[in-house]
Amino acid sequence: MIRMLLVGYIMGIRSERRLCEEVHLNLAYRWFCRLDLTLPVPDHSTFSKNRHGRFRDSDLLRHLFETVVARCLEEGLASGQRLAADARIIAADANRQNSTPKSDWQSCSIDPIDAPRAVREYLDTLDDAAFGGASPVEPKFTSHSDPASQWTGARGGPAYFAYSTNDLIDTDNGVILDVEATRSIRQAEVGSVRTMIDRVNDTFGIAPERLIADTAYGTGAMLDWLDQQRGIAPHIPVFHCPSGDCEAICREGQVSP
Repeated sequence: MIRMLLVGYIMGIRSERRLCEEVHLNLAYRWFCRLDLTLPVPDHSTFSKNRHGRFRDSDLLRHLFETVVARCLEEGLASGQRLAADARIIAADANRQNSTPKSDWQSCSIDPIDAPRAVREYLDTLDDAAFGGASPVEPKFTSHSDPASQWTGARGGPAYFAYSTNDLIDTDNGVILDVEATRSIRQAEVGSVRTMIDRVNDTFGIAPERLIADTAYGTGAMLDWLDQQRGIAPHIPVFHCPSGDCEAICREGQVSP
């Protein structure tokens, strides 16, 4: 199954149903996935069942990712000295019509026993700095089906529910050293960079010399943490709020102080 997922990622096949069809018909894909002509291709539902079950409760995918990163370091494709960090917004599978204004959302009134999986996971991360505890500012809307997702208008168009995937990249050859998912607000994204830098240090013994990032990461606390506490030279523009009302900007869903 992992080989099939690799085919999907490399060939840009976003639908798992279509991926199964392509592997069924394409002999090269079958050979790569080690599927004999007489063997059936796994059903597309197998992916979601494993993702929400076996893989979700294990560190298999993290282990696979870190094994690839370790090989890149061993072969000299990454040095771990000059890093860049940024966040990408990923739209959540959540409908605006199935949401509640913040004034009507009371997490304490939810019974975890009767709640669906996504809601139970949200309740478990209310104090997590990457999700519920990332900011004291409440989102304008909360999704019923995926309350951990963030209502955001960061792209300048119509607002929608989303997550952020945060990447820590080695700039030598563009190798991604670590990834962390968060809500799409700046406090969580900035905090994820600290998490990733500490994690690659613990896992691979990497002590980077410098970090490149955009203005969103240029808060005083972040720059102090990089320079004074970790000895990392920050190549980051200083975040400045000339109006002094950063909380108001945060409430509009664009950035967070």
